[in-house]
Amino acid sequence: MFLFLPKRPSLNPFCSSIWGGREGISQSSQVWGFFPSKRRILTQTRFSNAAVRARLLKKPLAAPQWLQKTELRAGGSRLPSALRPCRPPPSRDPAALTHPTSPPSAQALLGHLAGVLAGRGGPLPYSMAALWRRRERLLGASGLCRTVRALSGKNEYDLLVIGGGSGGLACAKEAAQFGRKVAVLDYVEPSPQGTKWGLGGTCVNVGCIPKKLMHQAALLGSALKDAQHYGWNIAQPVHHTWSVMAQAVQNYVKSLNWGHRVQLQDKKVKYFNMKGSFSDPHTICGLTKAGKETVVTAENIVIATGGRPKYPTHIAGALEYGITSDDLFWLKESPGKTLVVGASYVSLECAGFLTGLGLDTTVMMRSIPLRGFDQQMASLVTEHMESYGTKFLKKCFPTKVEKLESNRLQVTWKNTDLGTEETDSFNTVMWAVGRAPDTETLNLETVGVKTNSETGKIIVDASEATSVPHIYAVGDITEGRPELTPTAIAAGKLLARRLFGESSELMDYDNVPTTVFTPLEYGCVGLSEEAAVQCYGSDNIEVYHAYYKPLEFTVAERDATQCYMKMVCLREREQRILGLHFIGPNAGEVIQGFALGIKCGATYPQLMKTIGIHPTCAEEITKLHITKRSGLDATVTGC
Repeated sequence: MFLFLPKRPSLNPFCSSIWGGREGISQSSQVWGFFPSKRRILTQTRFSNAAVRARLLKKPLAAPQWLQKTELRAGGSRLPSALRPCRPPPSRDPAALTHPTSPPSAQALLGHLAGVLAGRGGPLPYSMAALWRRRERLLGASGLCRTVRALSGKNEYDLLVIGGGSGGLACAKEAAQFGRKVAVLDYVEPSPQGTKWGLGGTCVNVGCIPKKLMHQAALLGSALKDAQHYGWNIAQPVHHTWSVMAQAVQNYVKSLNWGHRVQLQDKKVKYFNMKGSFSDPHTICGLTKAGKETVVTAENIVIATGGRPKYPTHIAGALEYGITSDDLFWLKESPGKTLVVGASYVSLECAGFLTGLGLDTTVMMRSIPLRGFDQQMASLVTEHMESYGTKFLKKCFPTKVEKLESNRLQVTWKNTDLGTEETDSFNTVMWAVGRAPDTETLNLETVGVKTNSETGKIIVDASEATSVPHIYAVGDITEGRPELTPTAIAAGKLLARRLFGESSELMDYDNVPTTVFTPLEYGCVGLSEEAAVQCYGSDNIEVYHAYYKPLEFTVAERDATQCYMKMVCLREREQRILGLHFIGPNAGEVIQGFALGIKCGATYPQLMKTIGIHPTCAEEITKLHITKRSGLDATVTGC
C-alpha cells in the first residue's frame, strides 16, 4: 500500500481533492510518500509515473472493488489515485468546487484517512492548499503512527534507545548482535553556558574520561617534584599550560565520539541526532536542532538519558555566572582562581586536579564530604587535599554571586559555625551540588511511566522495567541504582540479552567497586563501616586496618599520613568480608582485583592465605591483622 500527500499545494483553481482529479502525477512532482508496509514516511522524494506504476503493480492492493489503480489529472496538478473511489470526473466549473475555506485539523484528516484505509468513506473534502497548511501536524501526529501500526501489525524498530550514553549504547549494540533492528536517538542540550559535545554521554565527554586525564596531568606535576629526589635535574619553576592539555584531552574525546558513530554503523544501528519525546507508548517524536520532526515507532523502548548537573537557581547569579562539570573540561583557557561549591566526589576530584595543576582552588562544603561513602575514609581524603594545597570552607553556603568590573566573580557566603557573612572574589565558580535526571522533555506522564516525585528518577524493577510494559530504563536515570558507567553498561547488555537472547540473568548491584580520583585516590567495594554496623550491629563485625607508607613515597619524602586501608568483616567463624576500603596510589587498580574475591564471597581466612606481590601497596591488604577493637597501633613497620 502506498499513499501520497502533496509536497506543495497546487495553485491551479481547478485542483480537486487529494483523491480527485482524472489522471496521474507529473514526471517530477514532489510528494510526501508513505509506505504502511514499511512503516515509514519518505519526505521530499521525487517519483516518476513509471516508478509509481511499478510500486502499485508490484504489490497489488488488497482493497475493495471500487478502488482502482489508475492515474488522474487535476487541472495540471498531477496526483496518484490508488485509493480513489471510482466516480465521474469532477466538474471543471470553478464555481462547483466547494472545499472548506479553513484548513482541516490533523485529527479530522486522520479520521477520514483511517476510514479510506479501512475501505469506507469517500474522497477527502479538502483542497490541496488546505492539506498543505496542515501537513506538519498530519505527518507528526501520533494518531497516524497508530493507524499505520494497526494496519501493518508491526513497529519500525525492535528496539529504540533514547540516550547515547554508556548504558544506552551498550544496550543498543548488544541488541544488534542478535540481528534485531535497532535505533539510538541522542541529543545533547547545550549547558547554560553554551557547552555542547558529541555522542557518548557524560562519561566520555564530561565525566570519567576527561576527569581521569586531567587527574593524570596533576599527578605528573607531583611526579616532577618527586623526580628531583631521584636525581632528575628539572628547571624550576615548572609551568603548566592549560590550553595545551585541554586541546589534547578534547581531541581524544572527539575521537571517542567518532568511534561510537562508527561502531553503530558497523553494527547496523540507526543513529538519530534528535531530542525525543513520547507520543504514545510505542512512538517517539524526534526533534532536530533545526526544528525538523521525525516520528519513530518501536516494539521496545529503553530510556537511558542519564543526568545533568544541578544549578542552585535560588542563589542570585548562580546560573548567569557559574559553570558545572559540563563546562570545565571544555574550557579553552585556564579557569584561574576557582571556587568549587559542593562536597561530592565530582567536587573533590575537580578541585584536586585543579590544585595539582597549580591553580588556587577552594572547596565550599555545607555539611559532610562524600556523602554515601565511608566517612572515616572521606575525612582522610579531605585531610590529604588540605595538606596538598586545596582550601576548604566548611559549614558554609553561598548566598549570591556578582560580577565585578574586573570580570572577576564576587561570592558572598554564610559561615554557619561562626554566624558570619564573608566574601571573596574568584575567576571561576563551579557548582558541584548534585545531578538531576534528564527527563524533562521525555513526556513520561503521557505514557504513564512512573517516577520518584522527590528525585525525578524513573522507578524500575529488578529487570529494569518501568511501570509501562515494553518501556525500560537503565543508568543514572533510574531510582536506587549507582550512578556509575560500568553498572549502566552491564545493565544495558543484560537487558538486551533478556529481550532478544532468551536470557533470564538480572543485573546484580551488590558489591560494585568504585574509586574517587582525588590526589590520593580512594577505592572501595562493599559496605562502609557505618552501613555494616547498621546492618549487622557493631558487636557482630570486625574491622581490620592499617596505616602504611608506599615505597615510592620514601625517597621523595612525601607525607603518607593518610595512606590507610581497612577491611570490614563479620565476626562469625567464617568471617565473610563485607567491605574493603583503600586510600593510596592507584587505588582503582588495587580494588579492582580484590573486588572479584569479595563478589565471590571471600572470607578473611582465605585472604590471609593469599600471597602478596612484593613490594606493592596492595600486598598490605593480605597482611591485615590488627583490629580496631584491639586498640593497638595499626601503623605498618618494616618493608
